Amino acid sequence: MGAVNTVFKRVEVKYCIPAEKIDAFRAAIEPYMQADDYGLTTIMNIYYDNANNDLLVRSLAKPKYKEKLRLRTYGIPGEESTAFIELKKKADGVVYKRRAAMPLKEAEAFLNEGKAPAEKTQIIREIEYFLSFYRPVPKTMIAYDRVAYFGREDPGFRLTLDRNIRYREDDLHLTHGDSGLPVDRAGGYLLEIKVNGALPLFMSRILTSLRIYPVSFSKVGRAYELVHGGEIAERTDVFSFAGTKRTEIGGYVLCS
Repeated sequence: MGAVNTVFKRVEVKYCIPAEKIDAFRAAIEPYMQADDYGLTTIMNIYYDNANNDLLVRSLAKPKYKEKLRLRTYGIPGEESTAFIELKKKADGVVYKRRAAMPLKEAEAFLNEGKAPAEKTQIIREIEYFLSFYRPVPKTMIAYDRVAYFGREDPGFRLTLDRNIRYREDDLHLTHGDSGLPVDRAGGYLLEIKVNGALPLFMSRILTSLRIYPVSFSKVGRAYELVHGGEIAERTDVFSFAGTKRTEIGGYVLCS
């Protein structure tokens, strides 16, 4: 499988870019950013939660600490394709991600049947604890088309552009394809900037000049809102640490 990063610590900031601004944004970043060798890639994920979707509802209440578990592949996989089990935590605005790579068949057996992988790493033990504590099951498939960029002078500075975000809550097998319902019909892009420190000055200037603003947006949260919107206000009140508004949960729709 080659070298795989397994631990990440960074700040992730999301922005909405309306379709009419994307060409100007790409032209503005071209002197500073370079697309990675993978080009346009379809990212596929299965998000896990307990029977009551407690992890997701708690996340929508915008707590200072939250966590989630997902199974990810790049492109439509076969059973022997490399998959990534990702345990993602966010505390006080900082994202901590731990991930383990293995064949999809082995990853599904671990997450869905409790069959631990042959290689027992610290990250696998952390995932085992999460599974034993929350008892999660597959709940939502999220797919989107992504181009990733890295800084020409600072390769550690990265950003991604996602579009055509889609979801489904049935047929939760990644080998069955990436079809799903859209989370946004306006054709906008979701920009995610991933930094370990301050935002570079050139990026601040580009975002300001194009009037591109941060948004609070979760792909799986938006999908949940579209299907279960009537339940959100009552349940986020139960889990709320700071409160939230439905317009914040569906922030990406404001791209239109």
